[in-house]
Amino acid sequence: MIQAATARVQSDLGEPIDVQRIPGLRDSLTLAGRIDHTILAANATNDAVEQICAEAREYGFASVCVNSTWVLLVAQLLRGTDVLTCSVVGFPLGAMSTPAKAEEARIAVAEGAQEIDMVINIGALKSGDFGTVQKDISAVVQAAAVPIKVIIETCLLTDEEKAIACILAIRAGAAYVKTSTGFSTSGATTEDIVLMREVVGDALGVKASGGIRTRETAEAMIAAGADRIGASASIAISSGDAPTASGY
Repeated sequence: MIQAATARVQSDLGEPIDVQRIPGLRDSLTLAGRIDHTILAANATNDAVEQICAEAREYGFASVCVNSTWVLLVAQLLRGTDVLTCSVVGFPLGAMSTPAKAEEARIAVAEGAQEIDMVINIGALKSGDFGTVQKDISAVVQAAAVPIKVIIETCLLTDEEKAIACILAIRAGAAYVKTSTGFSTSGATTEDIVLMREVVGDALGVKASGGIRTRETAEAMIAAGADRIGASASIAISSGDAPTASGY
């Protein structure tokens, strides 16, 4: 299946160009250090974002992941710590124009984002328009000049489409591929992590996100090949306690 996906992409787009990769894999010996502590709800408040940042500082999470409107605040609150500021772009549908995604990424980085999680053009991928998908990712990579995590929304794709999305992310110079927004029909599965890791090998990181609410689930994703975990139940995951509320 992976060979077939690679052949389809090369047939349409030719051999991959020699892109300048941005070093972006962040290693950690702790589970907390692999977690992107996430608050992406439309009704997130200033107080809630401040709380998330305080929790990230206390537990040593990898990043705080927010919608771009919160980047300035988060960057300020995390200044002087090892916790990164991460912004989503083109979220959650991925159906925005490429220039709009690139400009959102550029502004987010200018305001302090150190990582960007972007949603691909899912409709273009499913239409077989691989050139548009690759150019969409490349535009964000070039505009941001920070590590890009490419959200492929696995729940909407066939296995071959998942493989193709990962191949396009490699070709476009991304740092990670990521399973899900957490806002579609389902989230991460270990099967998808295994497939994505098989496609990208050691070239990219893999991020599992969407529906990860317990330590057991997070550890299963890491065992399957994930480098990073996106979650709002980050404290419960780190401590092994039961999550107290639903969420990302």
